[in-house]
Amino acid sequence: MSWPTPVTLEGKHVRLCPLSRDHSADLAEASADGDLSRLWYTSVPSPEGVPAEIERRLGLQATGSMLPFAICTPDGKAVGMTTYMNIDATNKRVEIGSTWYRKSVQRSPLNTEAKRLLLAHAFDTLGCIAVEFRTHFMNHQSRAAIERLGAKMDGVLRSHMVMADGSLRDTVVYSIIASEWPAVRAHLTWKLEQPR
Repeated sequence: MSWPTPVTLEGKHVRLCPLSRDHSADLAEASADGDLSRLWYTSVPSPEGVPAEIERRLGLQATGSMLPFAICTPDGKAVGMTTYMNIDATNKRVEIGSTWYRKSVQRSPLNTEAKRLLLAHAFDTLGCIAVEFRTHFMNHQSRAAIERLGAKMDGVLRSHMVMADGSLRDTVVYSIIASEWPAVRAHLTWKLEQPR
């Protein structure tokens, strides 16, 4: 059996559902909100590219290297995607990545709770020893969000990837290790309890 297996994770502000082709219309709408595919330092699919991206992620799930989720509001509307990726079942490590949200829900409790649910599942259920986050060096919004979670920077992988436009991506690698999870969990819980 593959590790980890598809699961639905639910909170007050968000529901993380196993990604399916049924999420295509919602995710095309989400990509259009803020014209996210035009951000050169990310890999958000264009609205018309959403079905192919869903197929790509489902294909990686079939090989055991990715577990993709649709990020949904509590009523089930998909507003983004996220994954466990670079799955290392032997060493019990995953990366939370390939994440994007429609513009209208960015910097909201939905994102904080989604990360808390994914981290809790990784550490408390899957028994991970570490969870990684990676982002483009130039994606300052993503870097700040990862740091707000309590992740620590491990380093920069220079000229790590070739982007769709041909530019080279320097990738910033962050992680949270199992011994840090109780403090990170307390911090994220506190953040979610603050009045908006």
